[in-house]
Amino acid sequence: MVRNARTTSLLAVGIAATFVPALVPVTASAAEDPLRQFTQQKLKWGRCDAGSPAALQCTTLKVPLDYGNPGGKQIGIAVSRLKATGAKERRGVLLLNPGGPGGPGLQMPVWLEADLPAQVKKEYDRIGFDPRGIGKSSPLGCGLAPDELNPERPYRAGTFAKDVTWARTVADKCRARGGDRLRHLTTRNTARDMDVIRAVLGEKKLSYLGASYGTYLGAVYLQMFPRQADRFVLDSAADPTRFGRGSFQQIAEATESAFVRWSKWTAGRHTAYKLGRTPAEVRKTFRDIVARADRTPIGDDKQSLSGDDIRAQRDTFFHVEKAARWVAGLKKAADSRRPAPSASAAGLPPENEIAGLWAVMCADTSRSWPRDPEQYRRDTIRDKARYPLYGDFASGIKPCAFWKPGSELPTTVNNRAGALILQNEWDPQTPLASARGMHRALRGSRMVTVAGGEGHGVFGTNSCADKSAALYLTTGRLPAGDLTCRASAGQKK
Repeated sequence: MVRNARTTSLLAVGIAATFVPALVPVTASAAEDPLRQFTQQKLKWGRCDAGSPAALQCTTLKVPLDYGNPGGKQIGIAVSRLKATGAKERRGVLLLNPGGPGGPGLQMPVWLEADLPAQVKKEYDRIGFDPRGIGKSSPLGCGLAPDELNPERPYRAGTFAKDVTWARTVADKCRARGGDRLRHLTTRNTARDMDVIRAVLGEKKLSYLGASYGTYLGAVYLQMFPRQADRFVLDSAADPTRFGRGSFQQIAEATESAFVRWSKWTAGRHTAYKLGRTPAEVRKTFRDIVARADRTPIGDDKQSLSGDDIRAQRDTFFHVEKAARWVAGLKKAADSRRPAPSASAAGLPPENEIAGLWAVMCADTSRSWPRDPEQYRRDTIRDKARYPLYGDFASGIKPCAFWKPGSELPTTVNNRAGALILQNEWDPQTPLASARGMHRALRGSRMVTVAGGEGHGVFGTNSCADKSAALYLTTGRLPAGDLTCRASAGQKK
């Protein structure tokens, strides 16, 4: 699992796309290769900062803002490196991405240090980078106020107009701050930046480990640069056919299944949690708590939860034991009028990461989002009935409804590229159905499913899945067929 508290996981038309071929060999002339000035730049490595290990070196390379106009404006991409530990065993670089969109990755080589097997570290330089517009890579700032950062907007007839205003305001603020740069903050351009990184590092091929949205980014690279791609591990995969609005809606669909599973598990433990002896009784208990909180928030002046606040913690239900303890605490707090326990201590990511989320997702997919606010009203009413726990959150209006399209069409992922997909059965951000969508799109891939696995991110949490990933990275051999691993007791918690 790529473990980083700041990783944003909210998680995957119009004008003709600009065609930019794979970067040509460095022996080509400048006339043949307009990107030569970027692929042959000399890097100056130095310590990243005082808080980073001395072994982690950082640099900044230049890339064109618009690959269709490589002689135009340039931006900087911050890159980090932990060198391979074995001089004789070294075979190349392993580029890393934590997800998002909007997640910075400069520290990823350090985050993964304890999880990567020794042989992988012997063979690969681990390369982190902040994607364009994120972190230290010409960061985007939209000037969003604290109350504008939260995308969790449940449907209420009386507040819908405010939600429309919020979505429009975020889009307007980002447009005012980002200007023409916004249309170039796309997944396709980040994939091109990855290929510049490969070329500047002097590598013929690129290996890759990406999580969450990083799997979509990796799949786009595979589609755009198949000859430059080597060994790709995609952890907790986004469905490339539903990236964008469909990503949110897919979460709502999976949340309802997780809630049903949780109610069955909890009913079998009524003695411990006292939430109901049957799944139907457990579900009724929870819905009664939500209804009570809608009338009178559960808690006190320092901490209170409305029914919508409770529903917004929907990812808790992908962890059955954690959810049972939490709901039992909610019930006790409601009955005694004491403050309810918090389901999660995680806060919102920094403004740049939220801005980056909308910038990339909306530039990629804005053409597919309805422009009429009333369409969102109808969809949220419909989906709250279909998926009561989270359907209205997922289908509600987002800034993409008012975003200007990116510079080109999104990528259709459809090839036979080899890749290894790692997936928990009960993943709250990229559900199992999402990973299966990626598996269908990458027809040469193999998928390792952790049966009973809970949580977002597999690598480093399951020895069976880790073994498959390590074998692939060190030998290039994919499993002969798809595999199923069993969740460990610790992973289920």
